[in-house]
Order: sequence, then structure tokens, then C-alpha cells
Amino acid sequence: MDNQKIYILLTDTGTAFTKTIKRYTKAPYNHSSLSLDRELIQLYSFGRKNPNNPFNGGFVQEDVLKGTYKKFPNTTCAVYEMTITTRQYEKITRMIRLFQKKDQKTIYNLLGVFGVAFKEPFEPHGSYFCSQFVAEILHRAGVKLWDKLPALVEPDDFRKSEKTVLIYEGLLTAYEPVSGRKKAE
Repeated sequence: MDNQKIYILLTDTGTAFTKTIKRYTKAPYNHSSLSLDRELIQLYSFGRKNPNNPFNGGFVQEDVLKGTYKKFPNTTCAVYEMTITTRQYEKITRMIRLFQKKDQKTIYNLLGVFGVAFKEPFEPHGSYFCSQFVAEILHRAGVKLWDKLPALVEPDDFRKSEKTVLIYEGLLTAYEPVSGRKKAE
């Protein structure tokens, strides 16, 4: 069976919320997203629906040239590549389409973030935080990274996984596929 590539984007925008999380986790990145392409065009997560309102969150298709990342141009990142089967890739794309159809019924799982700190999963229906969403999608597609519930996965777990390969680390705007698209606009 053919193999496919997917990408995990870990970021740190430097917002007050992310600084608070970093004080607790001591990890370099505190937000995770799943991309179906190296250029980070098909990029999905749970986060801010509006870059100016940190309290309105849910399922989002992120744009590295607009929205939150445009508002925070000094965002640092790490891009990790994973090799999966074509069947797993197809399952991931189907699940993302389902999230897109019901995106108005999803909310950001802020209490789940605190649940991670206390090692107690909090999983209300339709509610995810960023790393929980990415882990849940991968888990449902049969991509096994850890023996851990998705509701207890932190962004740093992707960085530490033996199944992810670091392909870039630095400013998000300097990542070649992103900087190339930026110049083209």
C-alpha cells in the first residue's frame, strides 16, 4: 500500500494565554495543528475562530498567512512530518470533512486543558483543545503514537514522538513553503 505524508505544526504565538500555558508545561510550543500538505494549506486545529477574540474557539481551518498567525507575525514553530498509509490518510480526510460540516456545533475545550494538568480527561461532546483534536483524528485513523487518551495529549507529545520527523524549526514566516507563498501574494 502506498504511503502518504501528513504534518504536525507546533506553534508559539507569544500571546498571554500561551505564555501562561508555557509556564506550566515548560515546552517550547503550546499549539498543535494537523496539515495534509507540506505547504500548510490544508491546516486544521481547535483554536481561535477570530484572531481578536481568544474566548470564541472551536474547529478552525487555519491560514498561516492570515488570521491569528498574521496578527502574531513573530510566531515560532516546528513542523513535523509523519508517514502513514493511504488508508489512514483517507480516514483522516473523511474525519476532517465531518468536522467541517459540523464546525458550528464544536467548541474549544478549555476545561480539558486544565484536565491535562491534573491527568484527568475532560471530554464533553463536540469539544476539543488543539492537541486533543489532532490526537483524536490520528487515533481514529489508526495512527498510534502513544498509549495515552487523546484528551491527555499535549502539543509537546508530538515533538517527543519517535514517529514524527522534524523538518523545520524557526519563525513560521520563514518556513520556505510559507515564505514562498507570501512572496507570491
